[in-house]
Amino acid sequence: MTHEDIWVAIEKFANAHQMSCSGLAKCSGLDATTFNRSKRYSKEGKPRWPSMHSLSKILASTGASINDFARMIPDHDDPQD
Repeated sequence: MTHEDIWVAIEKFANAHQMSCSGLAKCSGLDATTFNRSKRYSKEGKPRWPSMHSLSKILASTGASINDFARMIPDHDDPQD
């Protein structure tokens, strides 16, 4: 599981709930820019990972489980991902 995998999973999760990443953040009580692409790396190019707090909030707001979210993480052994 990579940094990119987690961000792809957040995008898929938002789409599965008929929302943009921004909409998912707002629905979860987070700042609308929480999941913006521009925030995924620092100015120095260091990857920024989403916090467990943010992930917990998106799960709570959608009624999803951590397993539901985990299913969105790309499986590098699956040619469809």
